[in-house]
Amino acid sequence: MGRALIALGGNVGDVRATFDKAITNIRGMAQGILLARSSDYATPPWGNVEQDRFVNACIEVETALDPHALLFTLHRIEKRFGRDRAHEQRWGPRTLDLDLIAYDEMSIDTPDLTLPHPRLFERAFVLVPLAEIAPDRVIAGRTVREALGNLSTDGIERLPDRD
Repeated sequence: MGRALIALGGNVGDVRATFDKAITNIRGMAQGILLARSSDYATPPWGNVEQDRFVNACIEVETALDPHALLFTLHRIEKRFGRDRAHEQRWGPRTLDLDLIAYDEMSIDTPDLTLPHPRLFERAFVLVPLAEIAPDRVIAGRTVREALGNLSTDGIERLPDRD
């Protein structure tokens, strides 16, 4: 069993409800146990800034799938929720984005998967929720808390818990 960190994002539809359903799918399809779930955060768009704010969160799961199989599963779940990676605008609006951030202490660099996620340390919208559930987790020689300390968190707002 491996421990994976997964970032969730979206800005189309009821994103928070989509997260709940997506996490249920991840648990089932990835044979996963949910170990931790961050709060949801409203975040400014990144890349293409002419769009609605995003909602972002992170989870940690324990899974029997290897990293490549887990990534394949995450892409299948995205597709279930209306994402079409082949025809979408890069960094554009989306119903659901699932990024595999890290898997155990693995370092992978293949055409279809790079771990840890290559832009993790540039993205406060991932590091803020990740720091909530794994502040002392070491990824690529840095703790999540330490990496977050190097970025601006302007515009990132923790959303109230849902009933």
